[in-house]
Amino acid sequence: MGKDFFAGLVFLGFGAGAILIARGYPMGGAMRMGPGYFPTVLGGLLVLLGLVLVARAFWLRDEPVEAWAFRPLLLVHGAVVAFALTVRPLGLVVATLALVGLSRLGGWDFRVLEVAALFLFLAALAIGLFVYGLGLPFGVWPG
Repeated sequence: MGKDFFAGLVFLGFGAGAILIARGYPMGGAMRMGPGYFPTVLGGLLVLLGLVLVARAFWLRDEPVEAWAFRPLLLVHGAVVAFALTVRPLGLVVATLALVGLSRLGGWDFRVLEVAALFLFLAALAIGLFVYGLGLPFGVWPG
């Protein structure tokens, strides 16, 4: 089996997990979403995408899976964990810097200006969307 097959299994697993976790939350509706609505819809979309990728792997010739690259795998996942651990005490700006900086270390080729532009864009997007757009109680700076 190739990359599409295994990617489809990952999407299926995460989608099914999101749906199972969201079962215990009130759903609400499209006009008045409850806490279980978004994870259920997103999980359903992930399951659908996973099914498409798995089915596609059987019909199309796919690239075989090569050896695992553990450095990028660990650093990118570690960056997400670092973001989650630092967003409350240090704010969105520092947490986004940690996310982008650690994720960058997972690759072998990078340009400083591209990483800086990505950090600025993601920090501005997170602040604009979560703090000002949705009014969520995230701090922007440490403190």
